[in-house]
Amino acid sequence: MRNNYGFTLIELLVVMVIIGLLAALVGPRFIRQEEKAKIKAAKAQIELLGTALDTFRLDVGRYPSTEEGLEALRTKPGGLERWDGPYLKKDLPLDPWGKAYAYKSPGEHGAFDIVSYGADGASGGEGDNRDITSWER
Repeated sequence: MRNNYGFTLIELLVVMVIIGLLAALVGPRFIRQEEKAKIKAAKAQIELLGTALDTFRLDVGRYPSTEEGLEALRTKPGGLERWDGPYLKKDLPLDPWGKAYAYKSPGEHGAFDIVSYGADGASGGEGDNRDITSWER
């Protein structure tokens, strides 16, 4: 009598196919979750920046100009006596894709506009490339 303790090539191939199918089905769901998390993080950061801008306006009487930018929340712009910042505890955050937020005041959709252009860094797009804005909730 002969004892065989190994696996046959067919058994190994079947296991590899099953693992491949599982990876193909589960992998995209994990990638999509990461994409959703980045979008939520960008929305939360934009909300935080909006709160800091509102505090700036209460102190100074206006929002920072486009030229002053969001940096006015950390560094006092020239000629502002009532500036009582910094209005952010840490440095200006980059969006979850590592790019700076675009800021415009007065904005086209309100007193100010803050935009993250998503993963591609360009206006428009779908999915991970979609713009995240201060005026859309």
